[in-house]
Amino acid sequence: MQRTMLKSKLHRVRVTKSELDYEGSCAIDEVLLEMADIREFQQIEIYNVNNGERFTTYAIRAQRNSGVISVNGAAARKAQTGDILIIATYAVYNELELEKYQPELVYVDAMNRIKDKRRDIPIQAAG
Repeated sequence: MQRTMLKSKLHRVRVTKSELDYEGSCAIDEVLLEMADIREFQQIEIYNVNNGERFTTYAIRAQRNSGVISVNGAAARKAQTGDILIIATYAVYNELELEKYQPELVYVDAMNRIKDKRRDIPIQAAG
């Protein structure tokens, strides 16, 4: 059996630019791409916390240490400067691979600088 699992996540990045008249994609600071193990031109899923939009595009590299998260082309209609996004990638794993499975979870501050990287989500108490 194979399962589609979360591979990596950039949690609560802030949109720095939204460019409608640019070739479609999402430009992401090169450091964030590396930390989340996202390759340039890889398919990404974007979840906009501000407006609930969910859409698919691909990643392109933005200048290293720039903090840039630029939503481009048609996707620019779904996110504007200042919006908070979750950017996720998924991969298909077989049961043997799942024995060693750990996603790359990258957390940032308000300037899109890395503040934490984990491989699990802490269990939250009920209530």
